[in-house]
Amino acid sequence: MGRLGEVRHRQGRILGLMSSAGFKQQENAVLDTLTLDVTKSSEIEGEKLNADQVRSSIARRLGIELAGAVPADRNVDGVVEMMLDATQRYTDELTANRLFDWHAALFPTGRSGMHKITVAAWRTPEAGPMQVVSGAMGKEKVHFEAPEAERLAAEMDTFLNWFNTAPTTDAVLKAAIAHLWFVTIHPFDDGNGRMTRAITDMQLARADGTPKRFYSMSAQILREKTAYYDMLEATQKGGLDITTWLRWFLDCLFHAMDHTEATLAAVANRAQFWEKNREIALNSRQQYMVSVLLDEFFGKLTSTKWAKMTRSSQDTALRDIQDLIEKGILEKEPGGGRNTAYVLTN
Repeated sequence: MGRLGEVRHRQGRILGLMSSAGFKQQENAVLDTLTLDVTKSSEIEGEKLNADQVRSSIARRLGIELAGAVPADRNVDGVVEMMLDATQRYTDELTANRLFDWHAALFPTGRSGMHKITVAAWRTPEAGPMQVVSGAMGKEKVHFEAPEAERLAAEMDTFLNWFNTAPTTDAVLKAAIAHLWFVTIHPFDDGNGRMTRAITDMQLARADGTPKRFYSMSAQILREKTAYYDMLEATQKGGLDITTWLRWFLDCLFHAMDHTEATLAAVANRAQFWEKNREIALNSRQQYMVSVLLDEFFGKLTSTKWAKMTRSSQDTALRDIQDLIEKGILEKEPGGGRNTAYVLTN
């Protein structure tokens, strides 16, 4: 498969680039990628997590110092715990109990939304047939109906034995097969998609030979969400030939790596900024807002927005901003008046 060779070449190139980067750059790239992975994997399921909370939760668990860290909700911590367990302990065996722990972390209240579900155990016959659906409520499209609950223990034993055995095929192809196999079994009442992508990342970490993640498969699946569900449906309703799925997976992974270069550029930009301004003293509000501006800040920064985001008064916001202007970190955009906007200096 020509695409497999291209994917493997890019994996090696990305890992080579990062190995030559400084420790802080690597740390920030991992933080960026894992934050993207967690938020986008949940977004595929229609759940939008607070990116600042996700980033803070990951940083805290990995021991990374983060300016402007914020407390995280329990549901955010749960998704982060699962993803970090999958990627940081990628060499450990994947067991039923480990999957149950992941599931319990995803659903700490025992509910999915307003509905009580079976947590930390395979779905039961009482729950009825398990269907893979997409679309808004009332307009759902059924893509696939998973195996009956009575078959799950045997199905999962087979899957886990295969997953924990040294691959006889390429490790990246094994990630593709694992993704398709687990999501087809759909062993839980809810959370199967997120767990599928965690398992995929775990196997990709095995393929890379490192817990450091520098590309996000989940982010790319979200970009290709319609094609993703169409491909799953076509493959699950087809025969035993999964060649088309493997090709799609490799293409998706290859495109995910396209965005890695943008991530690495952003990481390098942040590192250069902090190195350049390392002698300049900033208070906690300023550190937080500068970090936000260095990431993906949407819209224009005004004193009103500063006050709201830092939970400070308008006067405090103006003092913070003026101080950064005097220190050469911020500058006014052309215009002015009541809606004066500010940007980082080049």
